[in-house]
Amino acid sequence: MFKNPLSDAALDQIFREARTYRGSARAWLDAPVADADLKAIYDLAKMGPTSANCSPARIVFIRTPEGKEKLRQALDEGNVEQTMAAPVTALVGSDHAFYEHMDTLFPNTGARSWFEGKPEVIRNTAFRNASLQGAYLIVAARALGFDCGPMSGFDTAKADELFFTGTQVKSNFLINIGRGNPAAPKPRNPRFDFDEVCRIA
Repeated sequence: MFKNPLSDAALDQIFREARTYRGSARAWLDAPVADADLKAIYDLAKMGPTSANCSPARIVFIRTPEGKEKLRQALDEGNVEQTMAAPVTALVGSDHAFYEHMDTLFPNTGARSWFEGKPEVIRNTAFRNASLQGAYLIVAARALGFDCGPMSGFDTAKADELFFTGTQVKSNFLINIGRGNPAAPKPRNPRFDFDEVCRIA
């Protein structure tokens, strides 16, 4: 049985009218994001597909003043103000030991052997799929009524030292999450049309 498309209102909220909130402290409203909200966002995002269900994303939701001050040490100067003002910043990492969980996540296939001892395969799989999971996190947050400000612009090695010491997790990118100030975004930048970047073969 065919599924029905989402409503235009839902598509507007997730894609067409959604904006990236960034640039200054005024990008964010003073509205908290609760633990239950973060769990709800993750519980949606985790359902997105990854290669052999490898699920390598490891996420630190940085919300406390102490956590934000730690993160400040790794941020590029241009990203400090907006990140300190955001209710939550998600640090999305890529776990290079993800394959240790394959017997649970993708059982009865011997999938661990596809990766173990193959550093380039591990690196590419971890980065690609954690990036996908970070994108799912953005879509999930928007679907639940939150706004996002994804960004690079930070010292990944420093972030690894501050938040992932003792693990094989490597920092990937950041997502500020909260309620965006509707007055903050500048006019939307253009996007390519279908015929400019797509072809049907």
